[in-house]
Amino acid sequence: MLSVLTDNWELFRDGFWTTIKLFVVAGLLSLVLGTVLAGFRVSPVPALRAIGTGYVNILRNTPLTLVFAFLVFGAPKMGIELPSYFWSAIVALTVYTSAFVCEVVRSGINTVSPGQSEAARAVGMSFLQVLGIVVLPQAFRAIQPPLMSVMIALLKNTTIAAGFSVLEAGAIPAAIAERGENQMLTLVWITIGFLILIIPLVFLQRWAERRTAVSA
Repeated sequence: MLSVLTDNWELFRDGFWTTIKLFVVAGLLSLVLGTVLAGFRVSPVPALRAIGTGYVNILRNTPLTLVFAFLVFGAPKMGIELPSYFWSAIVALTVYTSAFVCEVVRSGINTVSPGQSEAARAVGMSFLQVLGIVVLPQAFRAIQPPLMSVMIALLKNTTIAAGFSVLEAGAIPAAIAERGENQMLTLVWITIGFLILIIPLVFLQRWAERRTAVSA
């Protein structure tokens, strides 16, 4: 059993390293874009609210595989060239995950007392100042557990990139099959690898839940 891992260590190492890069980069970009979209959804400007609502409704109801397919096969035909399949995967994961981040952030914004926003506006603060200084810091404290669930889902979604020429953890079985290795043992090691990545996030989520419960 161990020989499947040791004999193919470089393949496992490179695959999971790519998975980690996809997760970290797409996760950070999703947090930024998702927060901006949440700002759109609570904006006093109707056009921005429409953009945020349309984006979320479209992306949340579109399979991630189709988002990947569009960016890998459709976008180049429209003159949109990305540097590599890796960056196509980053964009696909980001635009998809940011829709879910947006809804989580928006739910956190809704937990903040309207009185605080009104008081901030009464002293002359703009909408962006109220959102960035008063509302979002409190919202992010409230949404840590559900936001971590979105990040865990993102980590698992990185495996879809394997179907679009990105050598990450999900592509390991196909590569090892060409070497004649035991596929069942390969899947066992991939599962162990994902557990090693996900379990710390789960513990972080539980810690955030306890912290949120205490502060409440």
